[in-house]
Amino acid sequence: MSTDDHSRPTDPAEPEQPSMALTKSLGQFVADLSPNRLPQEAARIARMGFIDSIGTMIAGRNEDSVRIMTETLAPADGPATLTFGARHAPAPEAAWINGTAAHALDYDDVALRGHPSTVLVPAILAEAEHLGSSGADMITAYVAGYETWAELFRRDSGLLHQKGWHPTGLYGAPGAAAACAKLRKLDAEKAAIAIALGASQSAGLMSNFGTMTKPFHAGKAAHAGVIAARLAEAGFTANTDALEHPQGFLHAISPANSEDRDSASKAGSEWAILSQGLGIKKYPTCYCTHRAIDCMLDLVHTSPIQPDRVEKITVSLSDYFATVLRNHQPDTGLAAKFSIEFCMASGVVAQRVGLRELTDAFVQRPDIQALMRKVEIVTTTDYDPELPGAASSDQVTVKLAGGQTLAGDPVARATGHPSRPLTDAQLYDKFADCLDAGHSPIPAEVLFKRLSAIQSISARDLTAGA
Repeated sequence: MSTDDHSRPTDPAEPEQPSMALTKSLGQFVADLSPNRLPQEAARIARMGFIDSIGTMIAGRNEDSVRIMTETLAPADGPATLTFGARHAPAPEAAWINGTAAHALDYDDVALRGHPSTVLVPAILAEAEHLGSSGADMITAYVAGYETWAELFRRDSGLLHQKGWHPTGLYGAPGAAAACAKLRKLDAEKAAIAIALGASQSAGLMSNFGTMTKPFHAGKAAHAGVIAARLAEAGFTANTDALEHPQGFLHAISPANSEDRDSASKAGSEWAILSQGLGIKKYPTCYCTHRAIDCMLDLVHTSPIQPDRVEKITVSLSDYFATVLRNHQPDTGLAAKFSIEFCMASGVVAQRVGLRELTDAFVQRPDIQALMRKVEIVTTTDYDPELPGAASSDQVTVKLAGGQTLAGDPVARATGHPSRPLTDAQLYDKFADCLDAGHSPIPAEVLFKRLSAIQSISARDLTAGA
């Protein structure tokens, strides 16, 4: 149960206090947050974020993007572990590299129009190893970062992707700054400055999706959070109205200048982590593909489809999802992550969409390339009010030679969505697959056990043996 004093109703006999401006309010929330104020369910969700993000980090550790970054940054030795391997680095570089690794395969969790854990966990883990923080402190820092991200997210109903912004890079930097400010136990003023510094480092363009730069956005946001909290602690200055100022963060990123800069913060009085949760990805592709993949796989498992009999595959989804899924005839595994055509072809040919399908060799197979050309996208603006940018449901139909048409059942929530969560066994299976793909030096069962008990161990104990 939460012991959050902010959740009690205001005494009507007490004079109403003016609400604190947003940046300062978030700084106060971060400074005040403590492990004993967290609802048990919030801690559980945060723990799941660590499990999933560390799994995808290890799975992505050998990707070219991670290798190139590590070689180029050439970090000195330090206290923070790089991708749970033998090499160590200073915390800022570790957060940068590990955040890139965690997002390299686009297999990490989703919420708040982005990928919270792929930014928060690498930043927290790197700084926590440096500080010798406890697992309880890491979980508290995660919630501080998540709630800060959520508070910014809720203030604009506009779809950032349609403006060309990558929300993970934008919201992630101030979110990671809040998390690291909590780890460093900054007071309210310095926590607000850290968040403002994080906001000034926000970045990420949709035009770079399907390349190494997309996971770079996540890593850079994690790095920004570490640096922002350290600078704030050292006396670096920033304006403590940087979020809500007319030339501030919210107005700068708003697609339609429709941002809410004035209402009181809900951080600490309502728990967004409980209402929004985390979506754990079942497939290592852009989340915009997942409902259609579910539909296709349900279809092929009930009505096996011969690829050479397919005349046309029609996918119905929102115009927003179609904008994100920009790669229509990919020839690399990285580009295929943002291709609904590839996902449909893989679903028919392999009857699955997994890590072993997201390879250049599989994507370039003649049967996959041919089937991708038979995919037609039909878009709608009938949006789901609870899922910004998503249609009320996605659906797949397949027209076969001879005129037969097979229609899958519409899918409103992807497998792994908080309303359709993975089972504990499925979560472990994904984690074990990720560690196997990344050739983890720590056995999956050992690391999973540590992460399941993260609140009772330290950051350094968590990475021991890597």
